[in-house]
Order: sequence, then C-alpha cells, then structure tokens
Amino acid sequence: MNTKKEPFIVIAGPCVIESMELLIDTALELKKITTKYQLPFYFKSSFDKANRSSINSFRGPGLTKGLNMLSKIKEKTGCALTTDVHLPDQVKPVAQIVDILQVPAYLCRQTDLILACGESGKIVNVKKGQFLAPDDVDLIAEKLQWAGCKNFFFTERGSCFGYHDLIVDMRGIVRMRSRKHKVIFDATHSVQRPSALGKQTGGEEAMAFPLARAAVSIGIDGLFFETHPYPEKAMSDASTMIPLGKVDQMLECLLKIHEAVP
Repeated sequence: MNTKKEPFIVIAGPCVIESMELLIDTALELKKITTKYQLPFYFKSSFDKANRSSINSFRGPGLTKGLNMLSKIKEKTGCALTTDVHLPDQVKPVAQIVDILQVPAYLCRQTDLILACGESGKIVNVKKGQFLAPDDVDLIAEKLQWAGCKNFFFTERGSCFGYHDLIVDMRGIVRMRSRKHKVIFDATHSVQRPSALGKQTGGEEAMAFPLARAAVSIGIDGLFFETHPYPEKAMSDASTMIPLGKVDQMLECLLKIHEAVP
C-alpha cells in the first residue's frame, strides 16, 4: 500500500525586515508556491540582525516595530511565522507573535536563551554553531527538554573552514538525524563567506541550490533559505539570497528528490 511521504517544512523570507511592501509581496508569493506543492511554510524575516560585520551595517527596525510589522503580515497573509531571538527577555514578546522561535548560530550555547525558548511553549529552531560538531547538539537538546520543550529542530548551516569561508559536511545531517533529532538545512547561510567583502559578508548564491539538492537527497526535515525579489538591492545578505523568481522551480525539483528518496 502506497502512502504519501511526509513533506519537509519550508522556512523562507527576506533576511531582514526592510519594508511592509517587501514583507507582504514576498510572503504572499512564498505562500502561493508552498501551497501549490503542499509544503508546510513559515515566513521568516529578522527584526534585528545583531551579528553584523560592521557598526554601520543595517540591522532592521528593532523589536517593537519589527514585531508590529510581523503581526500585520500574519494578519494579512495568514502565514505562520518565525524570527530570531537574541536575548532571554525578547522571548516572551516574540513568542506572542511567531510560531517558531529561532536561535542564531552564534548563540546556540547561551543557556539562559535556550532555556527561555524551551519554556515558551513554542517550537524552537536552533541553528547549529559553525564551531560545533554534530553530536554537540545533544547537550542543547538536553537543555530544551529540561525546560519542557518537546518540539525542536537543529539547523545545519556549515562549519568554519579557513578564513572567510564555510563548508557543509553532509555527514553532520545524517549523524544528527541518527540521534533522533529533526534537522533543517540552511541553503543560503551555508554559502556565505563571512566578512569576505571587508565590511560585508559575501557568498555564492549559485551554490545554494546544489547544496539543497544534496541535503534533500540524504534526508532532511526542513529547508531554510532566504529570498528577495531583487537580491542585489537587499539590505542584508545580498550575496546569498535566492531570487524570489527562482523559488518555484527550485522547490519543484527538491520535492521530486524528496519523494524519490527511500
């Protein structure tokens, strides 16, 4: 008897909140595409990019204004939401708006933040730090479970490799899933080149789709990517965001791979 394979979730959106127009247009298009392919979708955009290369880098509208904008997006589009939290005291107000709390990679070992997220009652997505081995996430899972969280993901986004470069070891996805963790693959942050442009992070957007194909072929529970209608004009991570016009074709291909994998 044939049964339909459980779809992977999709987390996608512009890197940082730039304007309501951008949020609405991108959210509606992503919702249309993911609905077409029956993929669970969470819209993502950050109210604050706290980890920036330069003091002059654009960070976003901040907590209060950013959450107000995200709340309006949820109201106008019906999309489920996720966004980053950076401090324990941000968790409560953010949890009132979003469906998944996301912990940035550089903060994945911050115990107070992890515990606050775990106690929120929300799904938690922890990005695995570029400095962690796959089995290191067991201790993060222990913290989340201690706080009462039963629904959480770990996101693979590459490991540090020399100066200004990241590399994805696909064995890490296999190892984390073999330890009964749900794993998301971050296709766009994995192709970053941190601080490679001096005061900005560089990257190779063209490599995001090939890496996503590889990740889906070995098995993932979710796919994360950042996208923008005009990446060259984006105010953050312009070098790595997937053009919005390419998303439909990309997901169609990835879903075929997903369904073909035993």
